[in-house]
Amino acid sequence: MSEEVNPQVFPNRWANATGPSGQSSPRDLCRCIEHGTRKQLPTGFHPERQDTTAPGWIRLLELVEEAAADGREVFKPLVELTAEQRRQVITLPPTITKLTSVKHLVLYGSNLVRIPPEIGAMKSLEEFTPYTSYRLHWFPYEITRCLDLRRSTVSTRAVYGNYKRRPPFPPLTGASADLQSVDLEDLDPGVWGATAIRTCSVCSQGIQDVDLRQVWISLRTSGADVLPLLVNACSTACIDALPMSAEGYIQIPHTGGPRVRQPSAGQLPH
Repeated sequence: MSEEVNPQVFPNRWANATGPSGQSSPRDLCRCIEHGTRKQLPTGFHPERQDTTAPGWIRLLELVEEAAADGREVFKPLVELTAEQRRQVITLPPTITKLTSVKHLVLYGSNLVRIPPEIGAMKSLEEFTPYTSYRLHWFPYEITRCLDLRRSTVSTRAVYGNYKRRPPFPPLTGASADLQSVDLEDLDPGVWGATAIRTCSVCSQGIQDVDLRQVWISLRTSGADVLPLLVNACSTACIDALPMSAEGYIQIPHTGGPRVRQPSAGQLPH
């Protein structure tokens, strides 16, 4: 007679990281990054603009102020939003600069399509958890200013350049466009990755219309994840000051697009 084996039970790490369910999905469908046998098409930035009149956005602003006021170290704003409200939030407000005490930012299962550069002001950030945020394909270079960041949980299969499938990087207009007529305070996020670009990602100086240069770089921003970072630079000197990319990725800053050759899918150094 065989002994009865009790099944092993694994704890749900994210049980307290999700908000209440609802009749509608808290996220929009994204097919930017293909999986399985589907052919990967050229990629581009998500063009959505944040609706600043949406209840979810207004509530998020309130939650940021509350977290800044009480100096909390763990910030999980989405758990306090309904499913419909979570779907209304596609970025974070610039006021996250006030969250200087937050050590762990939890954005599990978000509908975010971009993280603002202001995340670089979260000087105490040690852990970043945007896991299962499948529409989040890149991050701002300013996240490298979070010098204490040691842990992250990112759905890396959904990011540009990931070694498992090597999704292509969107081409960067800011690398070659005539910027004389471009209003950097009112940009098309589907083209530039943001609705406004005000300061240099590297030196923090203000960017003038004719000075903007955009490049991609892939860096290991925490103990585990290599992330594609968008750099908005004010000069070639700032681009030259960028560090070397992580091993197994394009080694120099680049402007994306179909002409950029990445290492083969699945290829990483031994």
